[in-house]
Amino acid sequence: MIVVRNTKAGRRYDVRLRDPAGRVYTRTFSTRREAETFAAREKADRSRGAWVDPRRGVVSLRDWSVQWLAHRPDLRVRTVELYQGLLDRHILPELGDAELSKLSPSQVRSWHARLQGKTGPGAVTAAKAYRLLRAMMRTAVADEIIVRNPCQVERAGVERSPERPVATVAEVAALVDAMTPRFKAVVLLAAWCGLRKGELLGLRRDDFDMLHGTVRIERAMQQLRDGTLVVGPPKTEAGRRMIAIPPHIVSDIEDHLDSFVAAEADALVFTGEKGGPLRPHVLQKAWTMAKASTGLAQLHLHDLRHAGNTWAAATGASTKELMARMGHANSAAALRYQHATADRDRALAQALSKLAEPATVLPMRRPAADRIDG
Repeated sequence: MIVVRNTKAGRRYDVRLRDPAGRVYTRTFSTRREAETFAAREKADRSRGAWVDPRRGVVSLRDWSVQWLAHRPDLRVRTVELYQGLLDRHILPELGDAELSKLSPSQVRSWHARLQGKTGPGAVTAAKAYRLLRAMMRTAVADEIIVRNPCQVERAGVERSPERPVATVAEVAALVDAMTPRFKAVVLLAAWCGLRKGELLGLRRDDFDMLHGTVRIERAMQQLRDGTLVVGPPKTEAGRRMIAIPPHIVSDIEDHLDSFVAAEADALVFTGEKGGPLRPHVLQKAWTMAKASTGLAQLHLHDLRHAGNTWAAATGASTKELMARMGHANSAAALRYQHATADRDRALAQALSKLAEPATVLPMRRPAADRIDG
């Protein structure tokens, strides 16, 4: 039923309907056409079983984001921090006050375009923010709070990062030589074993089996914005893996364990000078100095992992073998259970060492004192 009311602001049209439970709900519109369209749509949705109580969608995106995060105990602390940062900086300032039921595809499209624009944070951040918003709205649809996900921008969640440079074997050898001795093994393990920074910082002595030349990845260490260090599982379930160490760097890793790592089985492999956990900014300072001295300022620490993956592919490794060695998981997550065999992984390690023959990976030498504070 449509009820017409005359108000100081003009004529208003109240649509009064009953939900499937018999309760009356009302929506008000400024034109009869809008009221009739709403009423017709509500009746059509009920007839095809797609009706959603419009009163549930009155919640603001800001309030919904709080509920959504609170009901995601599966998220890791660092991920929650990342999501909260995207919400606070890029999503809620523009969309936070919008009611879920009134958030339209055109509004989302305009917001995403501004993020990608000249004054926005860029395409990569725009893609991350869009994926988060789409996930939140997908849950709202599943919970029958809204009928349709307003995030309908094609390929907006796809990151198009610029191609990163691939370091050569000789360049990595130069970086190893330039790196402060306490952190030479960081470069070696990142490049030749494909370890992520968090995985490197989380390594313990008993993760290494130097008799068989392997390193086990079971955890990663991350630093939150407030400086708190948190230790958790690797980035993905596929990140839990055993990696064969290329033979040509085994003696360097043994030297690092002997020179810089405490004797306890759970001792951290990479620490500051005082033996405490290695802070990312301390490692970054050493890495920046090494890059500057070798003229490789364009390289990021993560580029070493990218280089190692490229080198492994050059040995003829299959996609599944590369995924197993690098700890990658695909979108279907099926390949995480299809691990390369240990023998084939060791063959890959042998082949990687052959790539190093034209270059010289200098053994690590421990100076009288390190300059980098932990």
